[in-house]
Amino acid sequence: MMKIKLTREEMAALAILRSAGKDLMEIAIIAKEAMIAGRGKAKRARQCIAAGAEELKKQERTVTFEKAVTAALEARRERRVRTVYDFRYFTRRFMKRCPGLARRKVRAISVQDCTRYIEMAFDTPRQRQKARLILSGVFGTAVKRGWCNENPVARVEAPRVVEKQVPILTPQEIRDLQQTAAHYRNGSCAAAVGMMLYAGIRPHEVARLTWAQVDLRERAIYIQPQHSKTGGARRVTIHKPLLRILSRYERRPHEKKICPAGWLRHWRDLRREAGWNSPAHFWPQDALRHTFASYHLSHFRSYAELQVEIGHRDATLLRTRYVDQRGVRSAARFWSE
Repeated sequence: MMKIKLTREEMAALAILRSAGKDLMEIAIIAKEAMIAGRGKAKRARQCIAAGAEELKKQERTVTFEKAVTAALEARRERRVRTVYDFRYFTRRFMKRCPGLARRKVRAISVQDCTRYIEMAFDTPRQRQKARLILSGVFGTAVKRGWCNENPVARVEAPRVVEKQVPILTPQEIRDLQQTAAHYRNGSCAAAVGMMLYAGIRPHEVARLTWAQVDLRERAIYIQPQHSKTGGARRVTIHKPLLRILSRYERRPHEKKICPAGWLRHWRDLRREAGWNSPAHFWPQDALRHTFASYHLSHFRSYAELQVEIGHRDATLLRTRYVDQRGVRSAARFWSE
């Protein structure tokens, strides 16, 4: 067997390697790789090792996507009810439709991963647009907590949404809906339906309204900031047809809220009884709010007034998506019946 004579310096180096308590060959390979990364310079090799160790610490300081969602929700606990609801709904859908996402470390999720998750979990451009914002919120919290270095969603291209006018209800459809509301559960939903149709109040806003916010003498409904979608308070006018409906159903015994318990379920069932939600007769989203806006503009002829009533910051969306003047029939009759 050939004997290799080692210098004193090589013997000292071998002793240092032995002191690590690991396989000498493996340690020697690591040392060689460090020298290669350092371009043959010991000082640079040490810098490479230090940088790698720091990066490893950062990678180890992270959490799963599910825990990041929990933290993001906690940070938003004081936000409006609707905001928290949407955040919880979208993040749950992400984890449900994207296998393995809940357990993935947020630091390991890339821009490409985020793009793929948004496309997997949501179908329409508008849904994906909102999903992107909420996913960005999760990573924003993760960045603040030091669980990842950057928000990868910031580099995900926002889906392009083409605004389309929402069709409004015909006079016959309006009558069918009102008649169904008058008979459904002894008229317990009639006041809410009237508010959506003749005041443009959103289904989730009317769900939080109480009779204390309705002033029939002043002919006004007061939407509180924490109850509105945009976070702003507004005063909505009670016109003649809505006044008649509210006068009939106002403040029933032991009732404080406008809507019955399980309102959103009842609202779906009521529409179904009135003939909607079938393949041949699909209910357009926010149909009553758009019907209100179209009839209001046609009769009162004021974008500024409509903007205040409906709670928009400007009239842009009203002009591009809300108002369908072609579908309006007998606007004066709509507001007088």
